[in-house]
Parts: sequence; structure tokens; C-alpha cells
Amino acid sequence: MEFFDMSIVEHIEMKMIKPSQFAIRNKFQKISPEDDSLVASIREHGLLQPILIRPLAQGFEIVAGHRRYQACRSLRCRLIPCKIREMSDKDAYEIQLTENMQRKAMDAIEEAEAFRRYVIDFGWGGVSELAKKIGMSEEYVSHRIQLLKLPDNLKERIVENRLNVSCAIELANIPFETQSEIIEQVTNNNLTVRQIREIKSHLRNVDESPSLIVSNEFKKSIHILKITKKTTLALKVLLARLDCLIDEIHETVEPAQRAEIINFLMETRLRAHGMIDDAIRFRNTNSKLNE
Repeated sequence: MEFFDMSIVEHIEMKMIKPSQFAIRNKFQKISPEDDSLVASIREHGLLQPILIRPLAQGFEIVAGHRRYQACRSLRCRLIPCKIREMSDKDAYEIQLTENMQRKAMDAIEEAEAFRRYVIDFGWGGVSELAKKIGMSEEYVSHRIQLLKLPDNLKERIVENRLNVSCAIELANIPFETQSEIIEQVTNNNLTVRQIREIKSHLRNVDESPSLIVSNEFKKSIHILKITKKTTLALKVLLARLDCLIDEIHETVEPAQRAEIINFLMETRLRAHGMIDDAIRFRNTNSKLNE
């Protein structure tokens, strides 16, 4: 079926346009430093792509193009080119959300809040319908919404890129009574998704109280993991230094004199490799947390 674009393009007075009542993000109010290039481009060439607006009872509302609108506003433009289209609240929200998803303009928590509003607050559709609208998987949408279960301090870590989203999703499913202590250990020790899953599996399979598990078995595993990582790193540094020595001997010692030294260093290198393997075996045998 052929699509007919029923929108019209006109220059509209800036004072007649207001931001969306369903704004996806809270960062449109001010021009940020990364928008300086947009302002400079509009100052030199004008606004090349109209913003998308819809008519209201009084004036118009932005659907897409908040950054362009704010840039023109900062330049004190009186008129702005607009594509005007009739649409429902739901359609306007979907367009805003899709635009921001395509531009990767939102962090994970902003996405989660936007998805929750669509599915729960407004009741416009389920997870599967929203996933189709924005071109993502149902799992992606549901996992993002789960992030909202986390305490505010962890949400801040996600926004600041100090906590991996995949790890945060695993933490969101930990029972509340054990969550805080486990989260502290996970964030302080930069555990991987697999390690977090090992903890959750261990919690499900034992009969002890959760707090005792966290304070004993879990902390023991953390200590073993940290020590073996440091040991492995130290041995890798040793290997690198041995390689430098071998290269140096090849360059500075005559061939007839260097064979015995090279053999000694190569044997030492093999022993260091063996010690790394021993450290890994020790960790796997004694720790509940495998990398």
C-alpha cells in the first residue's frame, strides 16, 4: 500500500511552539556543549531539516527535533521551518522514542523510564508491541524495565558508565534481603556477569541464611579471585621481562656465548607459564566464582 504523507511544511513562529508534554528525555531544556556545532551550522546555513510538530488546541507541540528547536531558540530566531502533521499522543510518543533510539541519545535508565511509561503508565501496549515499534527485541525492552528495580545509587552508576548494564540486569533479580551486601561486593570488585550468575546459583542451592552465605562463602571467593588475579598479573609481568632479556641477549651477546643463557631464560619462562596454570587451577578448585 502506498503511503501518503499528509503533513505540510511551513515556517512557524517560535513562540507558538512548545516542547512535548511526553518528552522522552529531561536534557532538552538547555544547549549542552556538544550542541555547539549544531548552533554554528544553523547560524551559517540555516536550519536545513524542519522539525516535526503537531497542532494542539492552542499552538503546536514538538514531536521530533527538540535539539534543533533549542538551537534556533538560542539564536533568537523568530521563525522555524516545521513539518506539521496530525497525530495522536501515542503516535507522537512512538516517533520521539524511535528517533532517540536511532540516535542512541538516551542512557539505559532513560530508556527504561521511557519504556515503562509506554507499557505501564500510559498502557499503550505490551512489551512485544513496543519492541516492534522501536525495532528492538522483547528481551531488550523487558531487561531495561527491570533496571528500575535497582536503588538510586546503582542507577547513577549506570548513567555515569561506572556499572555495566548487563551486570546491572543480573543484580536487579537478586532478592531484596541480600541485594545491598551483594551489590557492594559486586561493584567494589568489578565482577563479571558470569560471576554474578554463579553467586545467584549458589544462593539458590544452599540452605544457610543469605547473610551468612554472603559474609562467608562469597567473601572467601572474592579474596581467592583477587589474589589469583594479582598472582597471574605478576607472573605475566615476569614473562614480559624475560622476553625483554632474551631480546637484549640476542642483540648484545655473541652467538657462541649466548646459548647457555638463552636456555636458562627459556626454562625459567616455561616454569612461569606453569605457575600461571597452577594459579588458575587453584582459583577454579577453591573459588565459587569462575571467570
